[in-house]
Amino acid sequence: MLLKSEKKSTLSIASIYAFRMLGLFIILPIFSLYADKIIDATPTLIGVALGIYGLTQALLQIVLGVLSDKYGRKPVILFGLIVFIIGSVVAAMSHTIYGIIIGRALQGAGAIGSTLTALVADTTKEENRMKAMSVIGMTIGLSFIGAMVLGPILNTWIGLSGIFWLTAILGAIGIVILIYGVPTPTKIIFHKGSETTPSQIKSVLKKPELLRLNYGIFSLHAMLTALFLAIPVILIDYIGVSIDKQWIIYLPVLFISFFLMVPFIIIAETKNLMKPVFIGAIIILTAMQFLLYEFDHHVIVMSVLLVLYFASFTLLEAALPSLISKMAPISSKGTAMGVYSSAQFFGIFFGGVLGGVIMHHFGIQGVFIFNGLLGVLWIVIAITMQKPKQLSSKLYSLNKAQHMDAKALQQQILNLPGVEEAMVCLNEGAAYLKVDKKIFDEVTLKSVL
Repeated sequence: MLLKSEKKSTLSIASIYAFRMLGLFIILPIFSLYADKIIDATPTLIGVALGIYGLTQALLQIVLGVLSDKYGRKPVILFGLIVFIIGSVVAAMSHTIYGIIIGRALQGAGAIGSTLTALVADTTKEENRMKAMSVIGMTIGLSFIGAMVLGPILNTWIGLSGIFWLTAILGAIGIVILIYGVPTPTKIIFHKGSETTPSQIKSVLKKPELLRLNYGIFSLHAMLTALFLAIPVILIDYIGVSIDKQWIIYLPVLFISFFLMVPFIIIAETKNLMKPVFIGAIIILTAMQFLLYEFDHHVIVMSVLLVLYFASFTLLEAALPSLISKMAPISSKGTAMGVYSSAQFFGIFFGGVLGGVIMHHFGIQGVFIFNGLLGVLWIVIAITMQKPKQLSSKLYSLNKAQHMDAKALQQQILNLPGVEEAMVCLNEGAAYLKVDKKIFDEVTLKSVL
């Protein structure tokens, strides 16, 4: 169980995540409808505005994470939130698409995701860290759902400029929560399991299995961003669902898709069927693109297709980091996750920009074809993926073993039944393990630690 102080810290950090991600996602379901309303806007530039935050986020998140190791978590997070607020204000005050693009780029430049993750590690015990990160993950998912529902409603009430002003206010609330709700770590520790080591990036990029997964998250978010160039226009122009009513489509679609996905995640993990379930989800995701091409005038059919799309999307969004954790060497897991996260944001940029170009020249159907081709390539790449081992990541406090020789303790742990990999970090007071839960004996390990 999380301690009271850990609950407060985790919920406060989750709130900062939520406000920031909500501010980034909230224009997704409405922005493409402004192509003929914003000065100088074209479908291409609308796509650039949607995706540009992914580029600045990808380029700066590792940089800010490294700076937080040197200058402290909270100062870097404060800086990132201020940049995010400035970007929101720039976008709110802009009357041309170019000003909005600059504002969105600044929003992404406040790239504090990896620093927030490190702060979670700093403010929770080793044995509770996984629970805290699960809360963060759920918060990000709920932020996306909230953005899909609130975006169309708020657009009707306060318009696009008002939405950007609201994101600035959310950023300011995040600063208040950071100052008063999150404790300042007494000591900054580099956490190998959750932070990026720059010197390891090159070696991580050379691992074929990780590259397959990085292409997967890249494609998944490229397809999502491109899709939302098309869907809002289809709903209002082809089907006649006014923008203030579009949340009626998104809300049930997202909730049904979530509950539809859960049994398959359980089956994949418990029955050791991750690869077939994973590839099946990619196939469904891809097939939905080509079917949306055919049925974009039928609201019921389209809603069913969107349910299947988002069920596959949510499953893959959950499965990909789990696969990274399983396949990355334990000594470079933090770096592998950092590279994976950067690939996700590059995908957002790529999907926005190229999706906008394609929509400009080939129309909405061209976007579905573009997404479908990304999916077909992903299927080919995923089929060649190795079957992941049924391993679980574990994190333990060293306790009495704190002053032992790290290499000797690490070897002692590796000799235990069910332990596949182990890394002992004396500076963190933690041992990172990958274990086969069927034969791993936690009691025996704790007698060693």
